[in-house]
Amino acid sequence: MSLSITGLAKIFPGGVRALDGFSLEVGSREFVTVVGPSGCGKSTLLRLLAGLDEADAGSVALDGKSLDGLQPKDRDMAIMFQNYALFPHMTVAQNMAFGLKLRKTPRDEIAKRVGEAARLLGIAGLLARYPGEMSGGQRQRAALGRAMLRRPKVFLFDEPLSNLDAKMRAQLRVEIARLHQSLDSAMIFVTHDQVEAMTLGDRVVVLKDGVIQQCADPETLYREPANAFTAAFIGSPGMNLFSGRLEEAAGGLAFTHPLFTWTLPPEARARMASRAGQPVTFGIRPEDIGSAEARQASGPSIKARIGVVERLGGQACLYLEGTGDIAFAARPEDASGCQTGQTLELPLCAAKGRFFDSASGTALY
Repeated sequence: MSLSITGLAKIFPGGVRALDGFSLEVGSREFVTVVGPSGCGKSTLLRLLAGLDEADAGSVALDGKSLDGLQPKDRDMAIMFQNYALFPHMTVAQNMAFGLKLRKTPRDEIAKRVGEAARLLGIAGLLARYPGEMSGGQRQRAALGRAMLRRPKVFLFDEPLSNLDAKMRAQLRVEIARLHQSLDSAMIFVTHDQVEAMTLGDRVVVLKDGVIQQCADPETLYREPANAFTAAFIGSPGMNLFSGRLEEAAGGLAFTHPLFTWTLPPEARARMASRAGQPVTFGIRPEDIGSAEARQASGPSIKARIGVVERLGGQACLYLEGTGDIAFAARPEDASGCQTGQTLELPLCAAKGRFFDSASGTALY
C-alpha cells in the first residue's frame, strides 16, 4: 500500500491558503503524525484526503489509483474526528457494527469482528451500553472500534484525543499504537500535541501556514531541526534561540551574544566561516544547559536569575532571565535547591547547539 499526496492546496474565501503545495508519500503500515499550531492546515489536509472537501490543486493516489473526484465511501479510508460521533440511541455494539450492516456483511461475521475489536480495545464488557452510559475514554474507544472494523487501507485521525483528560490521553495513545501494530493499514494522525506526535509517529510532519516545515523521524526532528520554527515548536519547552553575531576573534571564529561568547571548535568554524561578521541565531535545548556533560566541557556559561521553577516530579525546568530581560529555559540534572529569584551560572553544552539564518530561519549547522 502506498498513499501519494502531490501538491495538495486549498484556498478559502478571502485568499486564505489553508494548505499550500503539500506533498508526502506514506508507505504501507506507516504511522505519520502531523503537528502544528492552530490554523496551520492539519484538519484541512484530512478532509481533503477523505474527500469531504475538494482540493483547489494537487492530487491524491492510493496504490497508484487516483482518488481525485471519488466520494468518501469509495476511497478506502476511515476518518475519526475529535468528537465521538456515536449514535446516542444505539448500543456500543450497534454503533460499531453500523458500517458493516450498510455493506450487508453477514450477521455472524459482524458479531465476530465486533467482538474481536472490542477485546482489542478493552471494551468487550461494554457492548450492551449506550454512549450516554460511558466515560469519554470509553466512547472514544467505541468510535475507534467502529473505524477499525472497516479495515481500510488508510486511517485518518483528526485530534481524536483532545477532549480527554491527560491520563486517558496517555492510555489511548498506547491503545492506538497497539492498534497500528495489529492492523495492515497506514495511519495519518493529526494533532496539536507534540507529545502525541513524537510518541506515535514513525515520521512527524511539522506544518505551518499550510506548508511543510520538516518531515522526519522524531529523533531527527528533535536534534536536527530544519529551521528555527521547528526548533522552537518541538520540545517542551522548545529550543532556546539566541540572536547574535559571528565575529573573528583571536581564537578563530566566535558567536557573540549579550549573555555569552562561544569560540567555535574547528568543525563548526569551517562550516560557518562564510558567515563571519553576519547576524545568526544560535539554538540550544534546555537540557543542554546546566547538564553534567556541559559542566565537563570547556564551553561558555550563562549567568541569569530564576524567574519561575516548574517542578515535574523527578526533574524541574527553570525559566530564567539574563541581562536585558533575555528569557530562556534550562533543565539541569539537579535543580532540587533552586528557588525563584536565585542567580545561577549555568554552563552550556554548546557543541549540541544549532545555528540558523537570522532572516529565513533555515538551519546552517
